[in-house]
Amino acid sequence: MINTISPIIKNIQSNSTPDWSNILGETLNAFDCPTGTLHRLDTESQILKLVAQRGLPDMILPMVSNIPVGKGMAGICAERREPVQTCNLQTDNSGVIRPGAKETKMEGAMTVPILHKGALLGTLGIAKPIPYDFSSDETAALTAISDAIAASWA
Repeated sequence: MINTISPIIKNIQSNSTPDWSNILGETLNAFDCPTGTLHRLDTESQILKLVAQRGLPDMILPMVSNIPVGKGMAGICAERREPVQTCNLQTDNSGVIRPGAKETKMEGAMTVPILHKGALLGTLGIAKPIPYDFSSDETAALTAISDAIAASWA
């Protein structure tokens, strides 16, 4: 997995203004996921603002453009400052998954926080159209990408 994500991290590190849509696309390809989001925290409002997305239906965009910390997968991930995942968005009853998430038609999903020196900067989320549990290696790899994003944003 590290060999797969190394070019993504180098792309982030070598650009003073990375193309976040492209970075997200490369990340989704590395994890074989058609859908994902990148949010940046507005520290004043404590709202996660959508920076880039791939694969979301148009009707979902208003719901994911501005996410309060503590609401939905990205918001819970931001609040806890730790990865959050579900094997199946369609059947999850944990209370973490918002009803609108089912409209994505995705199932296995994971969101990791983007942290710099303990400070929350945003979240990075990926999803698959099948039930899926992301491994600890995959979680570590997505976290490594989020760490590179954090260094770029700090």
